[in-house]
Amino acid sequence: MRTFNYCLLFLFSLNSASAETELFDLKAIRDSSTLEAKVIHDWKLSKKIPAIRQKLIEITVCEWWQGQKVRLPVTLNAPADGSPCKNVLVVNMGLAPKTATPRGVELELLTKHGVGVVMIGMGTIDAMVPKGELHLGMREQLLKTRDVRYTPAWIWGMSQMRALTAAVAEAEVYQPVKVLGTGGSKRGVAAAVAGIHDDRFTAILPVVAPPLGNPGGTYVLGTEEERITKANQQFFADLSSGKLGLDPSIKRALDERTQRRASSRITLEQARQSSWSDADIASITDRAWDASRVTDHLSMLRKRGTEIFYNLGTNDSVSPALLDLGRQFPDFPINIVPGGQHGGPSTAGYTRRVPQLQTSQDNLRSFALHHFFGVRDWPSAPEIDYLWDAGTHTLTVGVKFPEGIEPQSNALWWSVDRSEPFTLPFEYDHWQSTEMKKTESGMFRGKATLSTKPARLDFITVHTHTQDDLPVTFSSRYLRVGD
Repeated sequence: MRTFNYCLLFLFSLNSASAETELFDLKAIRDSSTLEAKVIHDWKLSKKIPAIRQKLIEITVCEWWQGQKVRLPVTLNAPADGSPCKNVLVVNMGLAPKTATPRGVELELLTKHGVGVVMIGMGTIDAMVPKGELHLGMREQLLKTRDVRYTPAWIWGMSQMRALTAAVAEAEVYQPVKVLGTGGSKRGVAAAVAGIHDDRFTAILPVVAPPLGNPGGTYVLGTEEERITKANQQFFADLSSGKLGLDPSIKRALDERTQRRASSRITLEQARQSSWSDADIASITDRAWDASRVTDHLSMLRKRGTEIFYNLGTNDSVSPALLDLGRQFPDFPINIVPGGQHGGPSTAGYTRRVPQLQTSQDNLRSFALHHFFGVRDWPSAPEIDYLWDAGTHTLTVGVKFPEGIEPQSNALWWSVDRSEPFTLPFEYDHWQSTEMKKTESGMFRGKATLSTKPARLDFITVHTHTQDDLPVTFSSRYLRVGD
């Protein structure tokens, strides 16, 4: 009966007029009695890593619409010594109901520092149970209600929040004072949503997830700008001819990605058949990702004390608004990787996949130890000034850091006549760099001289500051000279 009442409450919250202002029902999200937890493997020591113990369960994330529950696996990881975890890391695992063991930095935080690691299954909506059907129901509900709760960002965020609820229900194991959510791509979107809307999360480190702008272009397929379509067609033509110097086989990987994106979006024909107005169609691309747009909530998050650090790439299709981000939020805490691309198969021709870079792993370690234990200070984005000499085609850039901060590595990066965001060529744009020289305490300067005058010149500075053997790589705001 308790579960039934919860489902009615949850459905009411989805469809009531008041729900338009409250995207998430936090009271329901934090109610552990509605998890309907199924224990697959109870607490036991890991055979591979005896220093940790694990429990595998399956939980109800929500009843997304009447009669359709979303259930996902959760692996709870804790130190084997039985000490309660005051610090908790919420990350993700595959959708299969199999015990997942943390790796890399996540495992290090668990075994060396006693951080509890909570892992919830996450994937594309079409891969979630009922496989091949859930995304169709999501689309049907969105078309019928125009309610953005029926979008990937919403359910991904719900998943991380409910995973934390499952952990807190293990009161002898998890007694969180600080909670960090992290992940890449869809998992980065999930971390952002959870950090924004659930104040149990005290920090977030999203990777290849957009702080501003909409990932992957329009949410209504068929409304793309003609210039984007033409640029993509030209890209494939140049790819086939060998003009780009890329393996033509990458087209298959890019086509498959387009199909995956399409499975979670709607078409213009579907919107029209559902009597959507032009205003509905125009607004949904923004509204579908509003839940994860952290820049809309910075003032609130700062008052709350939530710590934020984003890691993404200049060439990532989910990061189209870096220029606007730099203009509107010049001190946003971020590491922008020059030439950095999304994760995904190597068959896409990506050479700098941000989630796999060592700097991304180092940043997670340093950020987590900073947030949980205050081990090192956290550097802020530098003040930046620049001068463009059109006559000599020379860009001179200077940065200034607060007193006491002097990064050991400093570089100026630039890209000439970049492709338009949301186009395929954008993901393969070339970047160059030069070392910046120290001019006085906390100040560095770099210079780039080009052979010809560009129509536009994009640039950032990238810095690595190491303290207590913990390196942090971060960047200035993204800037442009020209149109």
